[in-house]
Amino acid sequence: MPTASRRPVSLPAKVTSLKLRCTEFDEGGAINTTAGEFLKSDFCQTHSILPRDLRTLDTYSYYQKPSILVRSNAILVNMAHIRALLKSDKVILFDAYGSSDSYNQNLFICDLQERLASAKEGLPFEFRALEAILISVSSSLQSEFEVLEGPVNKLLSDLEDLADIEESVNGDRLRDLLQYSKKLSKFEQDALSIRDAIDEILEHDEDLAAMYLTAKKAGKSRAPSDHEEVELLLEAYFKQTEEIAAKASALRSHMRATEDIVQIILDVSRNSLMWFDIRLTIVTLSATIVSGYGALFGMNLKNYFETDPFAFGLVSGIAVVSGFGAFAVSLRKLRKLSKFTG
Repeated sequence: MPTASRRPVSLPAKVTSLKLRCTEFDEGGAINTTAGEFLKSDFCQTHSILPRDLRTLDTYSYYQKPSILVRSNAILVNMAHIRALLKSDKVILFDAYGSSDSYNQNLFICDLQERLASAKEGLPFEFRALEAILISVSSSLQSEFEVLEGPVNKLLSDLEDLADIEESVNGDRLRDLLQYSKKLSKFEQDALSIRDAIDEILEHDEDLAAMYLTAKKAGKSRAPSDHEEVELLLEAYFKQTEEIAAKASALRSHMRATEDIVQIILDVSRNSLMWFDIRLTIVTLSATIVSGYGALFGMNLKNYFETDPFAFGLVSGIAVVSGFGAFAVSLRKLRKLSKFTG
């Protein structure tokens, strides 16, 4: 919601000692200040905002939820790699201490200067700056998705190659699948957060009308329903980010389906190993029963079977029958259990 002009406020010493590092662009796109340091207290008073408004642009935080905040004389934007304050005649970018400009930030600055220097389609200054931000954010999302999409599709294709499934499902590929799944999940959440930030501002007519800072400065404030230009601008990039998020969601669904298939294959392999181990145990049990007779009659004790011509055959027959009997009973029991578990 737009807010009224604020009076300068006295701030605690802890707050006034905090600094911001900013780069400022004028109406023509020229850089007035590069990495200039400002006290938060002075910055808030100069641009008629409150310290809590800067929380969304806190460059010390590892992650801040994407947002577009509309204030009386400024628009605060926090999206992806861009944190900026837009006014009717200047753009202020917030820089993080100790960081170097990324490739996306350099492209954004070049595009921003070009757009600020032109009066494209008669758009007000603040909307040209906002469009440059949205273009950079959507392009960054698209590039990041394409970087993930190629390796993920190749990995899924390898895992789904049922002609050589035993070679396909191995530890390295499963580890890669897990890593890409985490990366894709994070990317989808980031894309949805940016989409939601744009959607949230589109839901409030008062905020949309208040974004016309140039008209407001000229004393021509817009009615709450008069915001067609900025609404069309935001809706265009809302659809782009929604489309990228939908692609990421579809790819994640494909990954989950492949993970389910791989899990089934692994379960089958584990079951096969388990049944093999059980059968081997049954065979070992049967052999142990047979060898038990030999151990019993092989002891150095008189049993009066030594001189009997039929004793060896009789004992051997009983041992073999006992072994086969134990094997048959165990196998029958195993088959019964497999029916209940299968």
